[in-house]
Amino acid sequence: MASLRCRRDPCGVVCVFLTYFSVFYADYVVVQYVLIPAYSGSVWCSLHGSAFNVILLLLLACYCKAVFSDPGVVPLPDTALDFSDLRSQSSRMSDRVTVKRRRRVCVSCALMCARVVQGCEGWTVCSRCETYRPPRAHHCRVCQRCIRRMDHHCPWINNCVGELNQKYFIQFLFYTGVASVYATLLVVSAWVWHIRTERDGEAENAPGKHLIVAHYIILLVESVLFGVFTLVIFYDQLASIIADETPIEQMRNRLMMKEPGSPSSSPPHHATRKPKLALLREVFGRGSVFCWLLPLHSGGPSVGGVAYSALPDYDV
Repeated sequence: MASLRCRRDPCGVVCVFLTYFSVFYADYVVVQYVLIPAYSGSVWCSLHGSAFNVILLLLLACYCKAVFSDPGVVPLPDTALDFSDLRSQSSRMSDRVTVKRRRRVCVSCALMCARVVQGCEGWTVCSRCETYRPPRAHHCRVCQRCIRRMDHHCPWINNCVGELNQKYFIQFLFYTGVASVYATLLVVSAWVWHIRTERDGEAENAPGKHLIVAHYIILLVESVLFGVFTLVIFYDQLASIIADETPIEQMRNRLMMKEPGSPSSSPPHHATRKPKLALLREVFGRGSVFCWLLPLHSGGPSVGGVAYSALPDYDV
């Protein structure tokens, strides 16, 4: 599944390559141009080197899990379902309406089919996959499949962020932010050390001085850009989990509020507000809080389960 997505999305392949290159480049600069020159012969060289590489190993482990894990793809039925009435009705009405009204027709058709699925509350019909999908599942135009509790499609992991890999994605963001802050502090400290040695006249004609400065500047820019970017997304992900509302659901609810005559009530899954800790455990698992920092499989969500049929339980 992941290999198919990698071949279909060239932008995602480039982003994955840039991510790996940035991580290995940061490790090379920190060890070769920061720790060895500034902390050689000191125990701090080994301590900082070990700590930084452990963070990078956890970062890469979480990143690989986010890239290659199943985000929660809704399985297709073994036998094709007949949606000819839905397609014919949509095609007939689309010939007579404008582009703006055509979107309303598609929405009304989806709502009409959703009413048919009365045996399982919240199940809807995806006209693109031509299958039934469970509550809070949405269709991804890049992956061309429906994803359970889809948050968004992230080109940096060349995968969707969904119910089954959101934990690894958040862990990747966390360790990227920690590594960026750590690398920034190490570069600044090494730069201060170089300035002091030059002031004391110990390294006036040090070879490769301009190369070291160039590596420092590049790593600082990389650390600041990736650090700020990932920490902002990290906060947004946690806020989305605590609010129990994905960005897609937030956008949909805002459009429903603006739509005249639309009900102002919240979605069905918000009828009973869950505690914040329970919402976090649904994503990170029900084990110890310390296990939330490790890219370990925490099992499926407690509500609805991971294994389910492609068809809802009702009589046709």
